[in-house]
Amino acid sequence: MKSRSSIKLAAGILATFCVTPLWAASFYTLRPDDSKAIYLSKSDSGLHGDGVGDDTDAIQNAINKVQETTVQGIVFLPEGRYRISKTLIVWPGIRLIGYGKSRPVIVLGKDTPGYQQGIGYMLLFAGGRPGGNRPPGSRVRPGLQQGIVPPTPNIPDANPGTFYSAMSNVDLEIQDGNPAAVGIRFHVAQHCYLAHMDFHIGSGLAGLHDVGNEAEDLHFHGGKYGIMTRKPSPGWQFTLLDATFEGQTQAAIKEHEAGLTIIRTHIKNVPAAISIDPGYADELWVKDSQFEDISGPAITISNENNARTEINLENITCRHVPVFAAFRESGKNLPGTGEIYQVKAFTHGLTFANAGATPAIGTIYEKSALTSLPMAVSSDIPALPAEDTWVNLQSLGAKGDGTTDDTAVIKKAIAEHRTIYIPSGRYIVTDTITLRPDTVLIGLNPTTTQLDIPDSTPAFQGPGSPKPLLESPKGGTNIVTGIGLYTNGINTRAVGAKWMAGKDSLMDDVRFLGGHGTNYPGVSFATIYNNTHTAETDINRRWDSQYPSLWITDGGGGTFANIWTPSSFAQAGLYISDTSTEGRIYEFSSEHHVRNEVKLKNASNWQIYALQTEEERGEGPFCLPLSIDNSSNISIANYHSYRVVSSYQPFLNAIEVSNSDNIRFRNIHVYGDNKVSFDNAIVINPSAPELVRNREFAFLTINNAPIAVEPKPASTVLAVGAKVEKLHDGFYNISGAAVDKDGQLYFVDPRWQRIYRWAPDTRRLSIVRDSPLSPVQLAFDKAGNLIVVSYDGNGTVYSFAPDSPDENITLLKPQATGPRPSMGAVLPVNYWRNEHDFTEAVPVQKPYQYISADGSTFIPAGEDFVTGALYYGTKMADLLRAFGLAQAVPGKPFYVSDESEQKTYEVSVASDGTLTKPRLFAEQGGESVAQDTEGNVYIAAGQIYVYNSSGRLIDTIEVPDRPVDLVFGGKDGKTLFILARSSLYAVETRVKGLSR
Repeated sequence: MKSRSSIKLAAGILATFCVTPLWAASFYTLRPDDSKAIYLSKSDSGLHGDGVGDDTDAIQNAINKVQETTVQGIVFLPEGRYRISKTLIVWPGIRLIGYGKSRPVIVLGKDTPGYQQGIGYMLLFAGGRPGGNRPPGSRVRPGLQQGIVPPTPNIPDANPGTFYSAMSNVDLEIQDGNPAAVGIRFHVAQHCYLAHMDFHIGSGLAGLHDVGNEAEDLHFHGGKYGIMTRKPSPGWQFTLLDATFEGQTQAAIKEHEAGLTIIRTHIKNVPAAISIDPGYADELWVKDSQFEDISGPAITISNENNARTEINLENITCRHVPVFAAFRESGKNLPGTGEIYQVKAFTHGLTFANAGATPAIGTIYEKSALTSLPMAVSSDIPALPAEDTWVNLQSLGAKGDGTTDDTAVIKKAIAEHRTIYIPSGRYIVTDTITLRPDTVLIGLNPTTTQLDIPDSTPAFQGPGSPKPLLESPKGGTNIVTGIGLYTNGINTRAVGAKWMAGKDSLMDDVRFLGGHGTNYPGVSFATIYNNTHTAETDINRRWDSQYPSLWITDGGGGTFANIWTPSSFAQAGLYISDTSTEGRIYEFSSEHHVRNEVKLKNASNWQIYALQTEEERGEGPFCLPLSIDNSSNISIANYHSYRVVSSYQPFLNAIEVSNSDNIRFRNIHVYGDNKVSFDNAIVINPSAPELVRNREFAFLTINNAPIAVEPKPASTVLAVGAKVEKLHDGFYNISGAAVDKDGQLYFVDPRWQRIYRWAPDTRRLSIVRDSPLSPVQLAFDKAGNLIVVSYDGNGTVYSFAPDSPDENITLLKPQATGPRPSMGAVLPVNYWRNEHDFTEAVPVQKPYQYISADGSTFIPAGEDFVTGALYYGTKMADLLRAFGLAQAVPGKPFYVSDESEQKTYEVSVASDGTLTKPRLFAEQGGESVAQDTEGNVYIAAGQIYVYNSSGRLIDTIEVPDRPVDLVFGGKDGKTLFILARSSLYAVETRVKGLSR
């Protein structure tokens, strides 16, 4: 980054405006020339720029003009002081960028109405403009966003479809008398950022609220908090580079579930550096940072006994920090050591001593005293060349009109100039653009500044060696920032960028276009799929038909920040091969590929922080997100691996590691709100695999050495000599188990719409029904009728006698909820909640009930099930999302698992089937729960974990495949049936199971 200097503002401003005396140097000192941008000017009507006149409407009108003309683009704000009196709304894909010798400042004047109570935003990044054109992929959610001043209906908050929005080189100042003021609400998704900004919060509430994606070079002064945030809108991480916090009265950062990835940050003169809210988890990764003059605990950790809490810090230097970490629930404090000390490593969470060890919640704290405070770690984000050396590509003859071939002009520009500024436009290229060793390419919005290869470009056709759109030379110090690279869909030899530049190079804010969120003529988010979601609309544009989008190879390295690569045409979003050059990756989103999201092969010395992968239903059912082969000295921290909610194809592994050494995993979060999240987080050496089933953990280092497998003690719950036995396999994805009065097992394979029966006496599997009625869940009434919960229609539940003819079914209609003390309630055994609200959202009365034909049994149902409500195109009602149902037994506790939070609760069941009095039973939760007559509770969560009635772990039953549904059956009730996706297992227990 450019060096930062301070400018003393003149005194004597009107007494009603209290101006902070120090300001940072401007990052963009000159006016960038872009014919498609909107430029605010002091000659504009209504714009004052003197800190006194109200500039709100003038700035808002400029933002609106971009949305009304180009939909996405840039608003340039010149130096000046701009007083606002209400919230500025920034529409998706618009970037507000300041320029001038002094950085422009947006000022909230003293005692501005609307900023005294609750929360009030100076700027809000929105999810769409009501009634206006929308960028491709954006999703407008109507409703009032709280905090807008004055209250304005139908302004949707930024959301998982809010891409490319940004703000840079503009400072914010909150003056006295605005205790509810917040600088920016920034609840955004990929390719959004904040950069080069100072937040002078004064007595305001916070600089930022509900952040997302990435930010760099931010500096927070004063206020109650610098940042207060929760989970970013898509659930991804938030990365903060090269920031400072000073003088906050409560905490520098107040947060939960934010996936905080904090690099080279200095926090001083605050009561707390990072405080995680009570009861919540986070994946917190802090590296190469300084804490100074912190009166309370620097880090406050909550939810301390749960695997969802993943805390890792490395190379933290502290001065005047008496307590480094505190644990909220237990009250335990971890003190520092002396006035100045270094924390080499701190870990808290589920920790593996080695790959073969049984993990446990634990803490690692490596500290040492120092005699002096060392120098701060230098940024690895290189500074841009001075702006007066930039050459505008369009001034050299490039058109950027989406039709003219600009290849020759771009090549000539690179040959003759070092630093090339590329204004907004679609620049057509038909051959590789090869950089010189010191070439710098600068754009300011990668959705509006693109280098595009048209479909069927001859140089990129047919079988042959990889041919890049953009190529950097070996060992170069290249910088490429703020542009999009698009290889289109019919260019089989294409590579988006082949990167061989050295350790001091930079790729920042670069979008590899294609697929979701791509802005190109004639194609929108709604038309990138055919009507079955199995291919593109044009069958000639084949998925998985090109080389990787970003290929770092042949000694390539450097820094890569804020990159998004979701093109399904590429074989991978990122491929790192044949290099030992140092590399760093910050906030990298690789999504929607067919085979791999990210591959490392013959690679060493890489740090990959805040990597996020996502598999779509159509492209990615068999995609291995992260493959590491024959590599060493690799750090993967704060990795999020997600499969979309509509996924239905099971896939085993999120990560495969083979023939590799010193692979450090810190804070791994593997998840899916579907029923087919990855069975294993990691498989090590797949030919003779060691599996890591735990989808959430804080610490694991894989070394290229024999894995010591711990001996297993004798089981306390299984029958003597009993072993888990495979009964049958070849299924697609089985679940929804129920047992009849004779102990026979029934279960469903929803993909094939089949209901199976396993008869323990004859050891015979039979198909009970395969009618096209989409069975999902099963239960029995007392008369022996099978009750089936179906995915079809709106609120479909039917029943039949198991051996009756296929046409004999009885549809059960929803009835109004009421107490039914003489009936048995059948309820889900696991829930998925995205909002950490299990104890509020689950123990709620359901408005409907389905009553069995014999009047003995009922199933409570929510409005969403009865109406067939969709969530991102998928039904997510509890009755459908659960892996199985169970009947509440009078006089016995009922157990339900919070799968997403990895907790299991003991509840009571009211006479109307409402869950009541939830009590945390175990810090373990997963796909299924069963219990035996002695009160032992069996929890399927990678393996089967057995807890006694007091909530103490007493046994672990290991299963060859991941168990997803558990139910007791057999003639004597001592057979634990284990459904494991494609296979059915069983094992004999010492005591009977509680009837389900």
